[in-house]
Amino acid sequence: MIVKRFITNDLAANCYVVHSGFEAIVVDPGGEAPEVVAYLQDNNLKVVALINTHGHADHIGGNHWFSQQTGAPVWIHRLEAPYLDDQALNLAPLVGQTFPVVEAGRLLDEGDEITVGSGKITVLHTPGHTPGGICLYWEGSLISGDTLFREGVGRTDLPGGDAGVLSQSLIRLGRLPLDTVVYPGHGPRTTIEHEIRRNPYL
Repeated sequence: MIVKRFITNDLAANCYVVHSGFEAIVVDPGGEAPEVVAYLQDNNLKVVALINTHGHADHIGGNHWFSQQTGAPVWIHRLEAPYLDDQALNLAPLVGQTFPVVEAGRLLDEGDEITVGSGKITVLHTPGHTPGGICLYWEGSLISGDTLFREGVGRTDLPGGDAGVLSQSLIRLGRLPLDTVVYPGHGPRTTIEHEIRRNPYL
């Protein structure tokens, strides 16, 4: 599968288009992004879902706009669904964002499989940054949301955060193949091997 990275808001949250054949998912649409739609159109891609790795505003702020542009539903882990319309949880006022609420079209669970063209992506429930945070895994690749960054991890001092729970999620990710490429919610990509060597949280 092909992964294309975009930055769609002032908080530098990564938005990813993952595609195989003529199907795609858009992961963490953080704001309006005509350049993403242009990429989809240029590659004749049909978006099957908008997937939120978690419910913070910088990762869901573009849900409504993207759903209008693509007709695709929003998918999020069932424990994270309350974040979609609760500003005390998604922190929209804190980051100065306002956006219409979009209800989830599908509630994801651990182990769910997402089909994109000829590829299959597995949902990994990795709580800690938020209760319903997820990663998306397929052979050789991991979209880690705000669970794991290059030489860092997501904050646990926000509503729903839990450092002990995050630690268990990181242990799980550390057991993935060493050459797995990690596409985080912020910052540059990395690998599991690099994080085991250089990330103090692993």
